[in-house]
Amino acid sequence: MASNNKKRARTAALQVQGIGVPVEVRRHAGARRLTLRVSKTRRAVVVTVPSGCRIEEAGGFLKTNIEWVRERLGSVPEPVPLADGATIPLRGHPHAISFTGPVRGAAVVRAWASTDGSARLDVAGRPEHASRRLKDWLVAEALKDLNERVRWHAASLGVRVRRICLRDQTTRWGSCSANGFLSFSWRLVLAPPHVLDYVAAHEVAHLLEMNHGPRFWKLVAGAVPRLDEAKHWLRHKGTDLHRYAGER
Repeated sequence: MASNNKKRARTAALQVQGIGVPVEVRRHAGARRLTLRVSKTRRAVVVTVPSGCRIEEAGGFLKTNIEWVRERLGSVPEPVPLADGATIPLRGHPHAISFTGPVRGAAVVRAWASTDGSARLDVAGRPEHASRRLKDWLVAEALKDLNERVRWHAASLGVRVRRICLRDQTTRWGSCSANGFLSFSWRLVLAPPHVLDYVAAHEVAHLLEMNHGPRFWKLVAGAVPRLDEAKHWLRHKGTDLHRYAGER
């Protein structure tokens, strides 16, 4: 990672009619030419330009490639908000969301499955607050699951974890600092449990090996029986988790 401030990207917004998604212009001193990409995790268009490039040039470049952008956006799944009637995964299984309204004595969120195999998330309380309450509950469930698996792997490897925090990063599922602080995406609670377990083991193993060398992967493989399966799932299906709890 570059430490020179002059090489850091600066971001500006650009208004473009006809595509209906946010457009970001990133000025970067290291950029030699204009480039264009569509972010699948944020459903946004990103134009990277040299630091001296004018915003009008970025707009013209985007308009020239507007059909390419529309084609790429067409392959990005629509976001799924935490709304009544929507379906989201929880620990790898689809759950239909039901806003039940104020119910005396009811849990804020109740997850249950019926005999036919379908599952539901009942969210109590006033409908205007239900989405936020469900999001808070999902984050709390993610922290509970990750705390359990991190503690298990830390005890197995004989290391000490100082703190776990949850974020909503789009570029990585977890991170580890040398002083024992671990960070994870709350969205891991949406994935199958063996995927969350793999990410937990991955970050705990970094407390012994701050690299991705053979010794590191040997530690992870010894801790995660379904390692290859979990890595394959994240590689091919992980991006899809970012479409949930988004805005339409």
